[in-house]
Amino acid sequence: MKAVGVIPARYASTRFPGKPLKLLAGKPLLQWVIEGSRSSQRLSEIWVATDHPEIQALAEGLGVKTVMTSSDLPTGSDRVYQALRGENVEVVVNIQGDEPLISGRLLDQLVEPLLADPTLPMATLGRALKEGDLHSPNTAKIVLNCRGEAIYFSRLPIPYSRVDAPEREAVCLKHIGLYAFRKSFLAEFCAQSPTLLESAEGLEQLRALYLGARIRVVTVDHESVGVDTPEDVARVEALLRNRK
Repeated sequence: MKAVGVIPARYASTRFPGKPLKLLAGKPLLQWVIEGSRSSQRLSEIWVATDHPEIQALAEGLGVKTVMTSSDLPTGSDRVYQALRGENVEVVVNIQGDEPLISGRLLDQLVEPLLADPTLPMATLGRALKEGDLHSPNTAKIVLNCRGEAIYFSRLPIPYSRVDAPEREAVCLKHIGLYAFRKSFLAEFCAQSPTLLESAEGLEQLRALYLGARIRVVTVDHESVGVDTPEDVARVEALLRNRK
């Protein structure tokens, strides 16, 4: 079963234009993501989907297949599908292009449920909540069912409790925004325009729940650290240097 990872790398980020090319500890951000992803044992190939020639040149210089995609796509998942829609691929992973601490092992954990269950349309990752996560609107939370599948995602503390219930933190996870799709479901996902629900929360995975898809959530011990704004650069550089 062929599984391919695609890194969507758009140039015109609203908060940080040119972000994939920004140097972090001596390497462009995109290079860190490519190098971390390449250690995956489950992904047969790593691709880059971009809308900018400088990003294309960087990726191809690193030996990565690159596909030019439209600048007008609404989400990274739509960019991933546009890159792969004509390819003979069973499983597709949307690898966030602003996560320089990504590892191949993490991607393997994400892909494994789809390789094990041919009926599963989608998987994502979560980790245990830490102090401050539950009430932070910058942290997406997940509530699960008994099969480890997502019931709902929200930026608000969930589930709501009418009484003081500190154990609430034990029934939800912090969402880590990496996605593995069955390609057939990714086509259905991208054919559906963004829904009112996902627009309200600002969470594209709610489109999949709106469509009735099962989303398996793999619990991992990983701190997701992204580069969203120029102010994040120094913090992430320190983490990269410490990891070395």
